[in-house]
Amino acid sequence: MVILGLNVLSYVAGGYYGLIEGLKSLRERRVDVDLLMVLAALGAATIGEWREGAILLFLFSLSNVLQDYAIGRSRQAIRGLLKLYPAEARVRRNGRIETISVSEIRVGETVLIQPGERIPVDGIVVAGQSTLDQSPITGESMPVEKNVNDRVFAGTLNQQGTLDVQATAPATDTVLSRIIKMVEEAQDSKAPTERFLDLFEQRYALLIIVAVLLFIFIPPLLGLVDFESNFYRAMVLMTVASPCALVISTPASFISAIASAARNGVLFKGGAYIEGLAAVRAIAFDKTGTLTAGKPAVTALSPCDELEEDELLRIVASAEMRSEHPLARAIVEAAQQRNLTLSEVVDFEAFPGRGVQARVDGDLIRVGNAAFMTDGEALPAPMQAEKERLEALGNTVMMAKHGDRWLGLIALADQIRPEAKALIDRLHDKNIKVAMLTGDNPQVAHNIAHQLGVDDVYAGLLPEDKVSVIRNLQAKFGPVAMVGDGVNDAPALVAADIGIAMGAAGTDVALETADLVLMGDRLPLIDFAIELSKKARQVVWHNITFSIAVIVLLVISAFLVNLPLPLGVLGHEGSTVIVVLNGLIRLLLVPEIQRRRKLQSSNAGSMYQSATRPSS
Repeated sequence: MVILGLNVLSYVAGGYYGLIEGLKSLRERRVDVDLLMVLAALGAATIGEWREGAILLFLFSLSNVLQDYAIGRSRQAIRGLLKLYPAEARVRRNGRIETISVSEIRVGETVLIQPGERIPVDGIVVAGQSTLDQSPITGESMPVEKNVNDRVFAGTLNQQGTLDVQATAPATDTVLSRIIKMVEEAQDSKAPTERFLDLFEQRYALLIIVAVLLFIFIPPLLGLVDFESNFYRAMVLMTVASPCALVISTPASFISAIASAARNGVLFKGGAYIEGLAAVRAIAFDKTGTLTAGKPAVTALSPCDELEEDELLRIVASAEMRSEHPLARAIVEAAQQRNLTLSEVVDFEAFPGRGVQARVDGDLIRVGNAAFMTDGEALPAPMQAEKERLEALGNTVMMAKHGDRWLGLIALADQIRPEAKALIDRLHDKNIKVAMLTGDNPQVAHNIAHQLGVDDVYAGLLPEDKVSVIRNLQAKFGPVAMVGDGVNDAPALVAADIGIAMGAAGTDVALETADLVLMGDRLPLIDFAIELSKKARQVVWHNITFSIAVIVLLVISAFLVNLPLPLGVLGHEGSTVIVVLNGLIRLLLVPEIQRRRKLQSSNAGSMYQSATRPSS
């Protein structure tokens, strides 16, 4: 009786949680691995093999603990970012400096940041100059210089100077907190392979139960074997044929990959987008802000009639003053650099992808591209010749007009990012086609595309035209990714198989619209994301292949060599732990070690440069 009580106690201790999960699945009209393990243990008990059933439940529970620990490590890799928040901060209040809890900081208050301290809230620098380690947010290994009016993020480390930062959001609503929330949601979402394996598990487990029931009764009824030994073998078969490792192989790998990506400044919305990016055959880039720096500058002014260059620039800058377009900002900056006084405007109206119009000093001024300004009419011959000359040099040419009177031409040019050519070469090495989408005129677009080695160029596009281009690329190449800023390119990002928002730290629209968000404004992150997605897919299929091979080997062993139940359980649960650890080590731990070494090397180099920089 004592031995029976101990046996029952061991079953309760080892199988309680498995039984609870199994009963839950039954209530949901599902059959899962937990139920199979409990049934196998109970079956062993019915023929007096209590010890082997207890070993089964113990190893099954131990395997679950190890799985939870390994997957928990992946989840904690991102939750650990919460430790970057300081507990207290110093703020200016009522003419005094007070030390308060970070949770008490109000929007608009000025926070004082000393060297070596972490930024407690998102904000704008209002005084001071320093360098910040932004790696928790953007994945950048090099420190970033911050000056007045620059944006800073909570959790980043102030390395050198003293900063006064005006809070733009409470501590509970920062970029870092949104990153953590988004990654946690992504880790809970399921990829197509994972959803398929979940469905497979339910049907496969039911098939196992039916097959085991037939195996229990048919051979003894045919006189081929005695019932008890056959029943024991059936319990071994139920155990080793269970798809534990197969089912966990995909989510364990994707959870690790999502956490690893987030630590490097790449946010996947879920495992589905890791799979999707690995399958991409073409990538479309919006030119401005991705392949180019996105900060064009005025390169030439060509006024008409007797108009002076400064007057042309003043009028055009006044008209463009309220526009958010990069070309408009470049024109306004050029006027400010010449210390020109801009006029207040009324009746401002923007025409996306075309131009603007506004009343400047009472006169209706129109500024824009040729399609907007000419309405199909020919330009005066001298203007047309000058326009063609400027465009041949790689400029984008804007025109200005007052009523029917031409004011002149403004030439602007964007700078190609130094890392763009290297990225496109790497994409070509992966047999990925590259397309460039832009609202610029074809001559400028082809000039830039030729320098970069872009395969396809689509120029003169309005925002809505980009969706049609994406559809054409999908028909031509297959799965397509679109890289943009997540705001102006939102329709194209949604239309693409994978929408990638670049340089999107703190941009709510990008976090909501894109499938993949690059927090840093760095092109190499795209190559990193593709490499990680391909590696994750490789690890998943390695795990699936290994899991199936182990199941086949154990099932064959159960028939050919009368595999003991404890050894069957050990092989079954051991394979489950191995696939979880394989994903954790290859997709999270090894990349994290490499990231930290790179970060330490960069910080050491930065400190050396600071120490050797001559003082003024």
